[in-house]
Amino acid sequence: MSQRPARVGTPQASGQVFTLPNLISFVRLLGVPVFLYLLLVAQADVAAIVVLAVGGTTDWVDGWVARRLRQVSRLGELLDPFVDRLYILATLVAFTVREVVPWQFTVALLAREVLLLGSLGTLRRYGYGPPPVHYVGKTATFLLLTAFPVLLLAQAVPATVFSAAGWSLAWWGLTLYWVAGAMYVVQARRLVRAARAR
Repeated sequence: MSQRPARVGTPQASGQVFTLPNLISFVRLLGVPVFLYLLLVAQADVAAIVVLAVGGTTDWVDGWVARRLRQVSRLGELLDPFVDRLYILATLVAFTVREVVPWQFTVALLAREVLLLGSLGTLRRYGYGPPPVHYVGKTATFLLLTAFPVLLLAQAVPATVFSAAGWSLAWWGLTLYWVAGAMYVVQARRLVRAARAR
């Protein structure tokens, strides 16, 4: 976690917009309202599971393609984690409404997002952009985006194995999500202290 986030505008990545990784992220972004419609309006749970599973399992695709094709862009660095968080938040809201997850679980995840937003706002005031995505955060996101379709599947096809697997992934994901959040806060605090010292 010693990697230092770049100051806003630092050209560590290209300014390209129309790249294949960004296209993949935009397609994933379009999947969010589709999922919400299928789950909350049409109540087509099987189709919603498919959309959610595709959105979750392709989480790593845009980053892998960006590195493979050397198409890392500043837009992509912001868009990828934004889409991840939007998937998680939209799914949490929908799952809470459908009573797939208890409201306490939703509050625990939302509280972490509020904490992180506060840290990002502080970094911005000192001229820093968002900290680089840490592997702990990526692992937490992967676990949560894997847990959600499994939990929904447990609702559609009642089976102890699906429920147990889904909640195991969800609780591990929540734990690592908070660990990653704490790491980001510590990093932000160090940067702010260094900036004030200068």
